[in-house]
Amino acid sequence: METTRQKEKKAYSLLKSDFGYKSIMASPKLTKVVVAVGTGSGVKKDKEKNNFVMERLAKITGQKPALRSAKKSIASFKIREGDRVGVMVTLRGARMYAFLDKLINVAIPRTKDFRGIDRKAVDDIGNITIALKEHTIFPEAGDEELRNVFSMAVTIVTTAKTKPEATAFLLALGMPFKK
Repeated sequence: METTRQKEKKAYSLLKSDFGYKSIMASPKLTKVVVAVGTGSGVKKDKEKNNFVMERLAKITGQKPALRSAKKSIASFKIREGDRVGVMVTLRGARMYAFLDKLINVAIPRTKDFRGIDRKAVDDIGNITIALKEHTIFPEAGDEELRNVFSMAVTIVTTAKTKPEATAFLLALGMPFKK
């Protein structure tokens, strides 16, 4: 089976006629993958939630995540400036490609009632954000944590300049878009 890195190298030959690339350096590339989990105000009830989420995210991504703090106080959410409200990890290089292989080939097909990712998820500057409702679709998340299921947002950042260019590039990488 082809890896995401190999598909990225072949994407130039697939896309050069459609977008008129003069060299391989003009074709889009993957820059980084950001995985973010919001723990929100639920941390006040369960102090160990951030630790649990950090541990699971480290298993899934292969890299230690960072705690994120609230930038502003919001009274209606009972959040004060500086409270720990989320966990985030930024992947680059080999870990990024390994995570994308796992996401595209293993995790997304395991999603319940999956019919494909909407093409509208690609933004105008060539990035895509995918919301995953359960972290249990990853093989590293064992069945023993079914009581503490959390959702996450996966943002794939590319160097594509336009939305059609990014969609074609992600399709060449094997992203399962809706037909």
